[in-house]
Amino acid sequence: MMRRNLTQDFHMSPEELRAVQLTELELLCEVDRICRTHDIKYRISAGTLLGAVRHNGFIPWDDDADVHFLREEYERFREACRIYLDHSKYYFQDQQSTQGYRWGYGKLRRKDTLFVRSNQEHMTYEQGIFIDLFIDDYAPDCTILRYVHAFHCFLYRKAFWAKAGKEAAKGLEKFIYKLLNLIPEATLKKRYARFEKKHRPRTNWVRPLTFPTPTRDYGYPAKWWDTFSEVDFEGIRFMTFSEIDAYLKFKYGDYMTLPPENKRRIHPVSKIKLLKETE
Repeated sequence: MMRRNLTQDFHMSPEELRAVQLTELELLCEVDRICRTHDIKYRISAGTLLGAVRHNGFIPWDDDADVHFLREEYERFREACRIYLDHSKYYFQDQQSTQGYRWGYGKLRRKDTLFVRSNQEHMTYEQGIFIDLFIDDYAPDCTILRYVHAFHCFLYRKAFWAKAGKEAAKGLEKFIYKLLNLIPEATLKKRYARFEKKHRPRTNWVRPLTFPTPTRDYGYPAKWWDTFSEVDFEGIRFMTFSEIDAYLKFKYGDYMTLPPENKRRIHPVSKIKLLKETE
């Protein structure tokens, strides 16, 4: 099935959304298979973990899935994907492996699908249905240094986003993104690689470097990344944090209360191709 729309107010039908979710579930199962086979730890997180606890699966209006790895875990998973990923069905993307890729974390995508979010039509890499593979690095223990670190993270995030931002933004913001987009991709990635290597020694805080953190702490307590449990998600057991309640309260507050309908976020898409029902 293919649908195209060049405006930002096209949203998937409930049937399309559920088909996307089931494809993402398939991708989560592939992550789990590789990680369990090769003793790699991961954590379903963010809205995926919230959905597991509150809905026993996907949040009904959610259109993505999130997995978190510490940097060392991610590098092991990345190498395992190179050899053991089912390449007949899936492909892996990140800055190191994919020309034109502008995110500071990886994605696992399903072949024979298409899922293009609005204002990303001009990106030069394949854009199948995906799950996000976030990389968590250590952040400074000193509060002031963590604020400075967060500002650097913000700048890198905006620089990476600039190629999409120059299409999506308006006015002065659009002009700023156009300027940021003049930074050569190779230069930006090289400088970012140096930046992330500075934050590998263990501290008491972790965060994904190119994704916003939910509070003024600009990070999460690293101790939550040290212990593991499992949780049911769509009837399948996946790895996650042991401190599920603490993590969800930290990130969402009163996480069991449904948000009002006008705050139930879903990403506008411009192109979508779903798997055939027989696959």
